[in-house]
Amino acid sequence: MKGINTLKSYEITQIKSSDHIGTLLYYEKEKNIIIELSNDLNEWTAPLLFAGFVKRGIYTIPRDIARVWVGERVIPHERQNIADILTRYRLKEYDEMKLLELSEGRCAQDDLMIQKCDRLPEYVLERMKTNLTDCVILDHDRALCFFADDTVKMVPLCDFEQLDLIRKETQMIETARLGSGGYYLTFNDSIDIPVKTLYEAGEAIPLCRDDFIAFITKNTLDTTQSCRLLNCSRQNLSYLIKHKQLKASKSDVNGNLYLKGDVLKTMW
Repeated sequence: MKGINTLKSYEITQIKSSDHIGTLLYYEKEKNIIIELSNDLNEWTAPLLFAGFVKRGIYTIPRDIARVWVGERVIPHERQNIADILTRYRLKEYDEMKLLELSEGRCAQDDLMIQKCDRLPEYVLERMKTNLTDCVILDHDRALCFFADDTVKMVPLCDFEQLDLIRKETQMIETARLGSGGYYLTFNDSIDIPVKTLYEAGEAIPLCRDDFIAFITKNTLDTTQSCRLLNCSRQNLSYLIKHKQLKASKSDVNGNLYLKGDVLKTMW
C-alpha cells in the first residue's frame, strides 16, 4: 500500500568465516538506512568505518554514516556509463539499495557481504524497545519524548550541541519529527539527535503514553462540544474568546479545539 514505510532487513556477515557482524535496516519509503552492529564486536573487529562508534559504546550506526558505508559498496550515480549499467540490470532509475542487493554488498576493501533476512535478531528487537514513538517540542528548549518501552521522559535539548545549529534558523524547531523507525529526532530532516542520546539525557516522568492519549481524548473539545457543555451558541463562544475568557488550544480554518478545563472555568 502506498504510504506504508516498508522495512527491509539484511544480515551483514563476513564472507570467509560467515560471522555475524550486524543488521542493515532499510526504510524503503523514506530511503533511510540504519545499521545495528552485533554486541560481540569491539573496536578491532568492527568494520573500520564503525570502529570509532563501537569504541564509544555506540552500536546503532546513524543514517548518514550507514549511507556512507552503503555508498562505498555500490556503483556511484555519477559514473560515466551509469545509464548502460542500469539498462544491463533492468533498472529504470538509480537505486543504491537494488544495486547493493545485486552485488550482495561485496567490496574489495573488506571481507563483508549482505543477504536478506526475514527475522530481526534479538539484539535489534531489544534496542528497538527504547526507540521513539512520539515527541513534542516544548518551550524552554525541552522535548517530551515517548519511547517504545512505555517510558516518558523530559529531555533538555540545551544539553545538545545540535541545538545551536537548530537555533540559527528560527523556524527549524517547528520541523521536529520522528526519524525512520523512531531511531532519531530530526529537525528539517537534516539535523538528527540519536534516540540513545535522548533516552540517556531524559528524566523519567511517572506517566505513560496512554495516559496522555486519555487526557487528549477526554479533555479536548471542539466548538460544537464546547457549546453543548456551556449550553450556548457559537456567537456566545466567540464572545468569550474575543474577551479573553476562553482560549483555543489549537486553531485552524476548520475550527478550534479547547481544553475541557478551560471551558468549564468560564462557568465559574
